[in-house]
Amino acid sequence: MMTHVRSVSQLPRTLSAVLLHAQRLKRRGWRQWLWLEGDPDDARREAQTLWHAHAWQAPLWVGEHPPCEPALLASQARTQLGQEHQLIVFDAANGGLDPDALGALGGTLLAGGLLVLITPCDWGNAADYDYRRMTDYPYAWESLTFHYLARLARLLRAEAGVIRWRVGKSLQLPRLPPSAQQQTLPPDADCLTHDQARAVAMLAGLKRRRPLVITADRGRGKSAALGIACARLLDKGIDTIWVTAPRPAAVAPLFARLAALCPQGERPSPHEVRLASGQRVVFIAPDALSASVERAELGGDGSYLLVDEAAAIPAVLLGRWLQAFPRIAFATTVHGYEGSGRGFALRFRDQLDRYTPQWCELTLNTPVRWREGDPLEATLNRLLLLKAPLPPRVSDASAPYRVTQAALAQDETALGALFGLLVQSHYRTTPADVRQLLDGPATQIRVHGPMHAPQGVVVTRSEGGFTPELAEQVARGERRPQGHLLAQSLAAHGGCRRALTARWRRVTRIAVHPDARRQGSGQALLEDEMASARAGEVDLFGATFGAEAGLVRFWRQAGFVPVRVGISRDTSTGEFAVMVAKALTSHGESVLAELCQRFQAAFFNLLAFELRELPAGVLVQLLKDWPPLTLSELQRQDAEDVAYAKRDPRLARGALQTLSVNAGQQALTQEQQAALAALTGWAFQNRPLEKGHKAAVAALRQTVALLL
Repeated sequence: MMTHVRSVSQLPRTLSAVLLHAQRLKRRGWRQWLWLEGDPDDARREAQTLWHAHAWQAPLWVGEHPPCEPALLASQARTQLGQEHQLIVFDAANGGLDPDALGALGGTLLAGGLLVLITPCDWGNAADYDYRRMTDYPYAWESLTFHYLARLARLLRAEAGVIRWRVGKSLQLPRLPPSAQQQTLPPDADCLTHDQARAVAMLAGLKRRRPLVITADRGRGKSAALGIACARLLDKGIDTIWVTAPRPAAVAPLFARLAALCPQGERPSPHEVRLASGQRVVFIAPDALSASVERAELGGDGSYLLVDEAAAIPAVLLGRWLQAFPRIAFATTVHGYEGSGRGFALRFRDQLDRYTPQWCELTLNTPVRWREGDPLEATLNRLLLLKAPLPPRVSDASAPYRVTQAALAQDETALGALFGLLVQSHYRTTPADVRQLLDGPATQIRVHGPMHAPQGVVVTRSEGGFTPELAEQVARGERRPQGHLLAQSLAAHGGCRRALTARWRRVTRIAVHPDARRQGSGQALLEDEMASARAGEVDLFGATFGAEAGLVRFWRQAGFVPVRVGISRDTSTGEFAVMVAKALTSHGESVLAELCQRFQAAFFNLLAFELRELPAGVLVQLLKDWPPLTLSELQRQDAEDVAYAKRDPRLARGALQTLSVNAGQQALTQEQQAALAALTGWAFQNRPLEKGHKAAVAALRQTVALLL
């Protein structure tokens, strides 16, 4: 659709001033936030006028009932990853503010661009409609606290790099400092910066068992570098290059750049490029990739894998891929909504050092879509805490203490330090998590260490307390009230109605400073929080997390028992979900007994089917608290015949299952633990042992003898 654009001299004074300011921004290679306040209808009309007053490149309207096209809902923001816009109008007055959408779209804005945020004049004085997404039953979103929005409004008023436009009143244009010196062109004509050219050269020359780790802030062109490198690898004759990321949208820039450099290639799908020779670059989701690696269908000599936004993927999966693919590269955002590059480095460096000690690292510093000193990047980082720092390590012998949401919202230093601690401990932490932390209903925060340098934190939420009638409807699949993740799952998938009528506290986040781990801080935080919950007559304490042996071990050591394992992998993490619980009252003990009984009755039947790919190390941990099984004299004879005679192990599987469960509850040497994991995986999940059939059977006989 053609849009009539008037000259600046024909426009109202305020509007012409905004456009002239945008021109100055473009000359400097910068972008800026424009806060448009006023009556929502009047503010939208002003934004429409701004939209039509200039030939903006790919403008985008975000919000409900948009007056301009193209437009999308805030929930669709991630579909724009890899796209470029020069004007984004974010209508927070109509539908509320989605922090994740704001963070995602901010990185798509080009130099000379404006991020226009429309809000009512009293914005920050009440919860907005987007709060409904975090409103657990039986709360109403209008009743929630609004610390997060009040904080944003307070920071925006004090932010020197923000354009403030009050409809019908005034326009405040910030002064722009001189721009940085323009950078020289890189030697690689396909690249925009010297950083990007170095990344492409290293990716195209990947060495066997020398993985490359690329880290960068947003907008540094790392995904495009992966796409350029794919084109170079295809030119070198590489047959297939696998690409993975938490979601397909994250690699849209990769495939866009690859398609531009390979115009002769076909696009069977948006996430595949195939040449006439049969060479191809293909996206595969993390869960499908892990399943294929475990079945030995992918990986091996000569195979290539590029992992984008690696920080948003659990380190345990990255480790499996690291061992399977001899030529592999990991790229990740250091700060941002996709995950924490710092946390990625802390968790994954040990595996890199252990398996591939000659790994290489490269950091991209130079922005691609804008220049150094960009005001919008600084504003987004401050408001959304995209660069929340890890607090320093300090020694503190004081007891953990409760922190209120109101107090945390008023202390920006403490909030940044606390969120920085959470970010480095969790692979998926987004800007919306700050809002959940400050305004989530029935959320409680317990901290260890000084407020401005926290060494540990546990965040919990209330669940359960449903009426018997509602619990019955949930268990029958007729109702699904919002929230109550743990209690509802145990009722709807486990069949336990009492899991919903009981009162719970669920751990949503727990983090300990990386230099203070394995010293009991996490256990102390949990003990204090459980004591508080017990005093408040809470029946059960629980948590849900990705199935990883170390995490299961942590919760077992804290006295929790498994009550459910999800039967499908999470599509973004590739892990099965584990749910654990601990009783705090006599009623809680009764409910927990039922949960354990239901779990134990169903678990073995799932292992050979839906949970066949559950890691053997996780299975061993889950069975450690299993009720002891009786190894009859006949079964013991069967096991001894496998170990010391020539009985086919498959014909004594029942005896070997009993043996593996009982052995897991004993103190074992490291050699015995490794043998037990292999036996348990074979006995319950029919997982093949490494080696050929004859050697595998011999190894299994040795394992049975070792455990007997």
